[in-house]
Amino acid sequence: MEHIKDKCKEIKTNISKVIVGKEEVIDQLLVSIITSGHVLLEDVPGLGKTLLTKAFAKSIDCDFSRIQFTPDLLPSDVTGINFYNQQQSEFEFKKGPIFNNIVLADEINRATPRTQSSLLESMEEVQVSVDGKTYRLDSPFMIIATENPVEQQGTFPLPEAQMDRFFMKISMGYPDFDEEMEILNRFRKENPIEQLTPVVEKSDILKMQEKYTGVFISEDIKKYIVKIVQHTRKHKLISLGVSPRGSLALFKAVQAYAVINGRDYVLPDDVQKMAMPILGHRVVTAGLNKLKGEDSISVMQNVVQEIQAPVEKQVVSG
Repeated sequence: MEHIKDKCKEIKTNISKVIVGKEEVIDQLLVSIITSGHVLLEDVPGLGKTLLTKAFAKSIDCDFSRIQFTPDLLPSDVTGINFYNQQQSEFEFKKGPIFNNIVLADEINRATPRTQSSLLESMEEVQVSVDGKTYRLDSPFMIIATENPVEQQGTFPLPEAQMDRFFMKISMGYPDFDEEMEILNRFRKENPIEQLTPVVEKSDILKMQEKYTGVFISEDIKKYIVKIVQHTRKHKLISLGVSPRGSLALFKAVQAYAVINGRDYVLPDDVQKMAMPILGHRVVTAGLNKLKGEDSISVMQNVVQEIQAPVEKQVVSG
């Protein structure tokens, strides 16, 4: 576990050469890739969502591709097509940008539902089917999708079923005064991402994906997770609660979060830190509460506060 912690620290230090602050966001990205999960980055333009994704991919020596989602983008533009090779007199498959380790789906809600759905098979089964033939995707594989929560004209909102496929929803937020001053100084001559080099190999990430499931998680922590999830299904502010996929995602997330902090056991604090990004986008607030300005994140905070956490001494030994 210490070895994984050290590798994750190297990644965070490397990304921090480009991204100012945002350590919590970087931790969440690390948790996602360790658990083979996908991320929805939702925030206003100009906060560095694309830059963060590029720095993340460069730091772990992974193949990277960016897809700009627009209304005229077709599913074949994402997955690839079969074209007729006249020289060889046969059809040949040309891979699309989805055949990379880290795929940035930029402004995903600007594409039509048909194109959005072309990502679902790859997100769930790590494969792509074209003209009846299935192609496996390389590991590690991670989709980081971005969307702008403010400008909704000409967009196609992601349905709840597709939102549920995203392991985590992250918001970067504005930098504070000191961080923004550092951004001005750091980018005054050139973009530091051009000098960024990998600090870990793909094989290191694959080893992390194998090892994190060995983290001990006590029965009390499991019950704590289930209580939180089940409370969302009967909460007065929520019309659609978290599915079993959500409880499994939270289970995996707390194990990975413990690993990147160098522990081989899960604490209640891990559950509380991971509950918002993992479960927040999986609930739908009741209609009246939407009018009152209650968003899913604030509602999830209420849910977590209403469930009593187990005491620490009960959860650190098996």
